[in-house]
Amino acid sequence: MTVDVRVLGPVQLFVAGRPVPVGGPKPRALLAALTVNRRRAVSSQALADIVWNDDPPDSYQASLQVFVSNIRKTLRTAGVDAAALLRTEAAGYRLEVPDTDCDLGRFESLRRAGAEAAAIGDHENASRLYGDALDQWSGRALDDLIGLGFADSFATAMEEERLLVLSARIDTEIACGRAASMVSLLWQLTTEYPLREPLWVQYITALYLSGRQADALDACRRVRELLNDELGIDPGPPLIALEQKVLRQEPLATGQIAEVERMAKAMTETVTEMPRAVRAGQLRLPDGKVIAIAASGMKIGRMTDNDLVLDDPKVSRYHAQITPSRAGLLIKDLHSANGIYINEDPIESAAVLADGDAVRIGGTVLIFQALR
Repeated sequence: MTVDVRVLGPVQLFVAGRPVPVGGPKPRALLAALTVNRRRAVSSQALADIVWNDDPPDSYQASLQVFVSNIRKTLRTAGVDAAALLRTEAAGYRLEVPDTDCDLGRFESLRRAGAEAAAIGDHENASRLYGDALDQWSGRALDDLIGLGFADSFATAMEEERLLVLSARIDTEIACGRAASMVSLLWQLTTEYPLREPLWVQYITALYLSGRQADALDACRRVRELLNDELGIDPGPPLIALEQKVLRQEPLATGQIAEVERMAKAMTETVTEMPRAVRAGQLRLPDGKVIAIAASGMKIGRMTDNDLVLDDPKVSRYHAQITPSRAGLLIKDLHSANGIYINEDPIESAAVLADGDAVRIGGTVLIFQALR
């Protein structure tokens, strides 16, 4: 019997294509937490904090057992080997479901496949894969659990992921010569997310490639005014470079957006080597705890597979990465929603860390300490 667990919308459980009941908000929150952390054991204490919104009763162990028992009973009735799917671990429970059997897993697999296709220039296939990834969504993630801290944080993080995939698909559609078909969607997105410069880059690009130079220049003017009024800043280098090309009526390659990003990354990573470049370091957390940065680097974000996990709704699932470079230790913004601040100055996409730097990610300030 095929099982399908869905969390990119309301929490739903399907067996052989038919919905089966999960129960009330608490059992659904339990199933959602296990799905997000599929194939990994989740402790009963962590599950209790999620299910009861950080205020579990003393008897939470017994209640969790009842929820699990009821879900297993539903699965057995539908003809599923419930004990193999929903396993009891020493410290808690584990949902043994492959990525193909849950919408979140399919979304992530299709997103990766789309990125791989785009990287080799197979834009038609990339667009199809990104479209299939977006089709996994049926609404706001965990939208039947609104108000639960875990659900709200997950929904915020996943909305960012959805937007990134949508933006990537727009890139591939433009690269396939279908810029005009993206104009209406990009107008909606820049209206809904007016401070996201990459969306404006795509919007202006789509207008220009559709033969609408005047409209593209008007969009450049509007985003300049908006950024100045709302944030007191000028547009970033990609927007400025694009505006100049539109003004001069220069040809614009359909791969321009991705090319600009790759060039910026390369320029950041090939800075002339400094005599006293920092090669090792550690981060001091607000509570005084110190975490060493491994030789291979460090990934920071909300998801549990990061090297440093920050439980903060303002932190993206995969927010930042510290990597060694010729210039020293480089901290990169992984297209996060709220950015990275060093000594309260926002970074563009990456920056070299210096001893004593205060790195703010979400609401957490990390102090970088160089080790020579």
